[in-house]
Amino acid sequence: MARIAALYAAFGPRAYSGEPVSQLEHALQSAALAQADGAAEPLVAAALLHDIGHLLNDQGETPTARGIDDLHQFHGAHWLKPLFGPDVSEPVRLHVAAKRYLCAVRPGYQQALSADSQRSLALQGGTFSASGAEAFSRNPHAEAAVSLRLWDDRAKVAGLATPTLQDLLPLLARCAAAAS
Repeated sequence: MARIAALYAAFGPRAYSGEPVSQLEHALQSAALAQADGAAEPLVAAALLHDIGHLLNDQGETPTARGIDDLHQFHGAHWLKPLFGPDVSEPVRLHVAAKRYLCAVRPGYQQALSADSQRSLALQGGTFSASGAEAFSRNPHAEAAVSLRLWDDRAKVAGLATPTLQDLLPLLARCAAAAS
C-alpha cells in the first residue's frame, strides 16, 4: 500500500492524458463510479488502479500525442497480480481490450470517446474484428473489464468530489489480504 501511495504522491498530480483531470483524480473517480454501481471490492480496486501502469512505466504527460502506446495495461497488471490476484489484475490487463471490444459491438461508442482515447485506440490496435470481439467476450474477466472501461470513460470530470486515496487504502488492504 505504501508503494501505491508513493506512486500517486509522485505522479498523481500529473495531467491525465489531455483530460481535465489529474491521474489521481481519474483513478479516484473511476473507483467512486464503481462503488456507486455496487461493484465488488476487487473490481473497485481494479477501477482505482487500472491506470497504475502509466505511473510505473512513466512516459510523461500524454504519450499518445507523441505516438507512444505505453502498454500501461500490461505493466499495471503484471505489477498488481502478485499483490491482488486475478480479480484485480485481469480487469486492469483487459480494460484496453474492452475499449476495442466496445468499439466493435456498441454503435456510437467509438465516436463518443475522448480525443485521447480515440488516439490511443489507434495505437492499441484499433477496433476488434468480429472474431476478436467474440474471443474477448469468452474471457472470464471480460464483463468486469467492460464495466471498468465504462467507468474509465466517465471518470474525467473536473472538480468531481470523490473519496481520497487514504479513504480507499483499507479497501486495497482487504483485497490484498483476500488474495494472499
